[in-house]
Amino acid sequence: MTHGAASAANRRAIMRLVDGVASARPELDVSIVFLDARADDLDRVLRTASEPDAVIVPLVLSAGFHVRTGLALGLDRLPGSARLASELGPDERIVDVLADRLRAAGLGDGDAVLLAAAGSNDPRAVRECFEVARRLGQRLGRSATVGFIAAGIPRLPDAIEMIREVHPAARVVLAPYLLAPGAFHDQAIAAGADVIAEPLLGPDEPAAAPLVELVIDRYSAASAERRGRV
Repeated sequence: MTHGAASAANRRAIMRLVDGVASARPELDVSIVFLDARADDLDRVLRTASEPDAVIVPLVLSAGFHVRTGLALGLDRLPGSARLASELGPDERIVDVLADRLRAAGLGDGDAVLLAAAGSNDPRAVRECFEVARRLGQRLGRSATVGFIAAGIPRLPDAIEMIREVHPAARVVLAPYLLAPGAFHDQAIAAGADVIAEPLLGPDEPAAAPLVELVIDRYSAASAERRGRV
């Protein structure tokens, strides 16, 4: 299950991930629902798309209000034993793909790395973004910081400006902490960095194997937890 503004490129990219999961686990009945954040849409989607014993894997990097409150409470109101898996991040496999995207974009030794995250009003989700930046910096052998596109501080344009004040000779290279292209990626492009990498998923390429593995692991963990409670 994923949510966000609909666009052809966004949905094709997400479907690449779903196709990868279905190919890796052909014995599973794998389907996808695109969810609007409105409460009425949430209730409708849960009732029409959730089988009684389904495992719902939210295709989001950080779990803010809509996952931790909206989806969780919605499932609690339904009959059966449908379970909600954990969000995808933070995870080292996401960091692997972020690093690969940066290298493909031409990351140089003297570049400053900035993680461009959508942001959230949930403090825990914000902390998770900073944790991903810390792990990415460790992977690359340099510091990495965070700029938020929609919610959270510092906002992305402010973070870019701060980096340029401290490191005027460095290129600012954005690592979009975004699952797929869409409105947030468009805003990141417009923020004024020197280079921006691609999102984790692309509409015209297979999903990276680590991301497919990650989704399957989230499903498996939730499924095992459900069996343990039966």
